[in-house]
Amino acid sequence: MNVVIITGASSGIGREFALQLDAGLYTVDEFWLIARREERLEELAARLDHMAKVIPMDLTSDADMDHFRKRLKKERPVIRMLINSSGYGMMGNFNRLGRQEQLGMLDINCRALTDMTYACIPYMKRKSRIIMMASSAAFLPQPGFAVYAASKAYVLSLSRALREELGPEEIYVTAVCPGPVRTEFFEKAEKHEDTLAIKKYSMVEAEDVVRSALTASARNQGMSVYSPLIKGLHLLTKVVPHGVLLGIVQKMK
Repeated sequence: MNVVIITGASSGIGREFALQLDAGLYTVDEFWLIARREERLEELAARLDHMAKVIPMDLTSDADMDHFRKRLKKERPVIRMLINSSGYGMMGNFNRLGRQEQLGMLDINCRALTDMTYACIPYMKRKSRIIMMASSAAFLPQPGFAVYAASKAYVLSLSRALREELGPEEIYVTAVCPGPVRTEFFEKAEKHEDTLAIKKYSMVEAEDVVRSALTASARNQGMSVYSPLIKGLHLLTKVVPHGVLLGIVQKMK
């Protein structure tokens, strides 16, 4: 049985991946939709033409992950695509945010993503694909968004390394590095502080980010960076010292 596994499928970018793949993917038998909000997953599953398995779970729970690994061992699917889309960010200075809020970002953005990827790779075959949701925040440290940016730098670094390791097995890894996307992300991210105005003006739609990411994955590209503005930022962080850029960001705040 060929499956697609999508974490964070209950909303935003994860949900959009499910909708677009459902419309254009004909070599997969079943979608496995993973998130904590079961009702949201059931609603999404009802919209899909493919068979969909709803798996409500907390990716940061060791017990839930143990149960998921047992499910894999029992059903032994062929995972044609793994999309790690779960994650969250919280804006605010490091010493003002709560301890659990910040450790929670590391747990879901880094630890859970790593654990899910490790669990799934043994069930992948040639031409399987992994899509990792990183962020343009991975390109540059971000005061006021420090832990989130650091966590996404981890995702980008891990994706690049896995791409090289898995390349001989023809398992392809693509890191997706969008800028601000119009989703529920900012409802949580702005709990303590608002984002920079320039980020709000540069927001893009989830469907465009996902379409670009799927194209990059199909072309076996290592990274998907959507929109001319974010591509420009990526180039800028390669040629301008980060200390200079960080000074500019601080003045903008």
